[in-house]
Amino acid sequence: MRHGDAHRKFSMPTSQRRALFSNLTNALLTHEQIKITLTRAKELRTFADNMITYAKKGDLNSRRLAAAFLRDNEVVSKLFSTLAERYKDRKGGYTRVLKAGFRYGDCAPMAIIELVDRDVNAKGAKDLARVAAERAAAAEAEAAENKEETVEK
Repeated sequence: MRHGDAHRKFSMPTSQRRALFSNLTNALLTHEQIKITLTRAKELRTFADNMITYAKKGDLNSRRLAAAFLRDNEVVSKLFSTLAERYKDRKGGYTRVLKAGFRYGDCAPMAIIELVDRDVNAKGAKDLARVAAERAAAAEAEAAENKEETVEK
């Protein structure tokens, strides 16, 4: 009998596997497209689709279940506002897995998993905002340093 054998084990304990897929789901919902191994992508589909289904329900219990799994309030708010609206008419199949060749080091099959009808600008938007803020802070620091030098002269 194969009771309870629904998911791949990935040679790791349950707690590590749960943390892995929680983090991968966070990354997928944040960037709307990520590149991982094919088997992880196929397994990640179920978790991501379940989170979007919770968001479409929209009730308090669904929000609590999603927050308990994702553990990131920004992702939960994006999930329940932006993504729930985007997929309100779709009955399932919120993710797409595309094969992406083989990894150089160990020749593992790679895949790109993305949300269907994704926002193309979402990928890397957080990093772009962080880099812009760092550049602005550096420019302000340099301007303040130049101002101090002119005052000293």
